[in-house]
Order: sequence, then C-alpha cells, then structure tokens
Amino acid sequence: MAVKIRLKKLGRTHRPFFRVCAMDARSPRDGRVIEELGTYDPMVPQVDARAILNGERIAHWVSVGAQPTPKVGTLIKKYGKDGTHLEAQAEAITKLSERRQKSIESAKKAAAAVEMPKPEAPAPEAPAEGEAAAEGEAKAEATEGTEATPVAEAAKEEAPAENAAENAAEAKEEKKEEAAE
Repeated sequence: MAVKIRLKKLGRTHRPFFRVCAMDARSPRDGRVIEELGTYDPMVPQVDARAILNGERIAHWVSVGAQPTPKVGTLIKKYGKDGTHLEAQAEAITKLSERRQKSIESAKKAAAAVEMPKPEAPAPEAPAEGEAAAEGEAKAEATEGTEATPVAEAAKEEAPAENAAENAAEAKEEKKEEAAE
C-alpha cells in the first residue's frame, strides 16, 4: 500500500480548514485516514501560525516511505521537526494567543457593562378564601338592583373566584341578561 501525506479538506464554503494526514494513495481526498499528523488553517491572520504539525510522527511516516504532496512538503520544510520557520511560528502563536486573550477580556468587560433587566416585583398576595368570598358577597349586594358600572365590573374581575366553573356560570348569566334587555 502506497502512503501519501496530504491535506484533508474540512470547513465550509469560503472558510477552508485542512488536516495533514497519512492516507492510502487510492483513497479520496476527504476519505479515510491512517493517522492525523497536524492542521493547516489558511484563514489565520498570522502566516506562521497557520500550520501546526506533529514533526516526530511526520518524520516516522517519511522514514517508512510515505510521500508528501507538494504543498505538504513545503509545510514540512518550514514547520516540521527541523523546520526553517519554527522560531517565527512560536512567536506568531504567542502573538495570536495574546490577541485572543485580549479579545476574551474585552468581551467579558462588555458583558459586565451591560445592565441586565431587573426582575419585576412579586404580585401582591391574594386574600384568604374566606376573605375573598366575603368581599365578593359584599360587592354583589352593593350592585344588586343597579346597572353594572365599569367600576363594579372591575371589582368583580379583581376578586379571585374559587374555581373556573363559577366564572363560566357568571359569564353565561350576564350574557342571558344582556340578551333579555
């Protein structure tokens, strides 16, 4: 089996990302891999921080006869085990990590500066069942024999009913009265 060290494309449209992999030469570009040996992200702003390779494993695969593709060969020369750009890569990675750390800190400060809405005050407690019934009867006696005024209707709505069946029955009676008039 002929082994190639090549790029496996991941990511999405207009945002490529590659893995450097040891693969069977007959397998498709994004197919099954034998071993993943590093990554290459062409969208990273620091040029020397784009490729992160496992130099020891790449050296092993090359020693047993694996052939790198031209692009991967260039990456190995620059960022492999004895690469020419290793110092620049270390500096670029340091700069990139500092930049990311600063952006994280600024995001935390911005989040802390945003004032969260305060929870609303809790609703006033409803009167006990006995008190509610007494209030409802007193209001009903006061409005007996007179036309329902908006104030009286509002008082009815404010008084809590004991159950939904009573509310439905009252609504039906009101509709019948309105229809009769």
